[in-house]
Amino acid sequence: MCKVTKPQDYVVEATLDAEGLLCPEPVMMLHNKIRDIEEGQVLEVKATDPSTQRDIPKFCEFLGHELLLSEERGDFFYYHIRKSSA
Repeated sequence: MCKVTKPQDYVVEATLDAEGLLCPEPVMMLHNKIRDIEEGQVLEVKATDPSTQRDIPKFCEFLGHELLLSEERGDFFYYHIRKSSA
């Protein structure tokens, strides 16, 4: 189960803009980007594909990353993910 934390409890250190991309591209890009950051760092993902609401939490659960935020703002979906040591 993913724990959701308040954004003021952490700092976003990297971003991934997946705007306009459709499944499976946002998760494929997320998989590559999460490799580029250090353990414990927080990545913000901005997406427009509604399937990310299902796919990104599953990605985090499967790989052990912490989903800090999952939020819809207008036409965008935002996710904050803390990289685990997995």
